[in-house]
Amino acid sequence: MKFLILIYGNPEGRELWNQLSEEQRRESMAGYTELESALSATGELLANESLDDPGLTKQVLVRDGKAVTTDGPFAEIKEQLAGFYLVECDTVERATEIVTQIPEAAFSIVEIRPVRDLSFLR
Repeated sequence: MKFLILIYGNPEGRELWNQLSEEQRRESMAGYTELESALSATGELLANESLDDPGLTKQVLVRDGKAVTTDGPFAEIKEQLAGFYLVECDTVERATEIVTQIPEAAFSIVEIRPVRDLSFLR
């Protein structure tokens, strides 16, 4: 089963991060490398990325076949999507176990979403 693990950033999490020592920050960042290596070794990692600054966001609406864009950031949104992991594992419990290894989970919200299988459409 595939799961999309969504990592959100927020001002409170950023404040906690800023309070860490340089050594703690290095250890935290190394945790991402270790997790990526471990998930790659088990074949569970399908994709993962960190997203750029929310200020570079662009919303796109298509109206009458034309793109209407709005530049971010969008102040009404407190939580910003900061990154993701797309994993394939047997259960949501295993996906939850993976989340416990994501350093950002100590500072921010992490969401697990099952990916809907649409292979029957092909």
